[in-house]
Amino acid sequence: MRRLLWLFLPAGVLAMDLASKAWILNLLAEGESKPVIKGFFNLNLGFNRGAIFGSLTWLPAPARVILFAVAGLAALFIIGRMFLERGTATLDRLALGFILGGILGNSLDRYLRGAVVDFLDFVFGTWHYWTFNLADSFILVGVVLYGLRMLRAPKVEHRTTEN
Repeated sequence: MRRLLWLFLPAGVLAMDLASKAWILNLLAEGESKPVIKGFFNLNLGFNRGAIFGSLTWLPAPARVILFAVAGLAALFIIGRMFLERGTATLDRLALGFILGGILGNSLDRYLRGAVVDFLDFVFGTWHYWTFNLADSFILVGVVLYGLRMLRAPKVEHRTTEN
């Protein structure tokens, strides 16, 4: 039962992502930008039809649909299974919940719009970071948490028997 209560985590991530995207779609038109902190942070509505950082946009649309559907379903299955496993540690479940919610948000975008809604736009001096969304942020935080936990995990000793 407690494991099922954890489902509120990815559902909450999904709800925040969907709400933020609905808000930005009502605020801006595609390509429109609104400075929030001049020279550092803007709201800039864009649609990513590719994968991470706009990659794979060169693929024909039907190939992208199939690729993203298969990859998305595989990720949802694998991460969802790990998330709901009985022995999953709390920190792992938190990290996986963030990742799962983010995957759901971006996958739903691809399904409904054929593209992911991106709008968070940061500039650091002369470097302009890729525009992203809350789902991307939760995925990144989840991956970092999970990675840090794995680095801190005790090393498993591998012994071989010699005859």
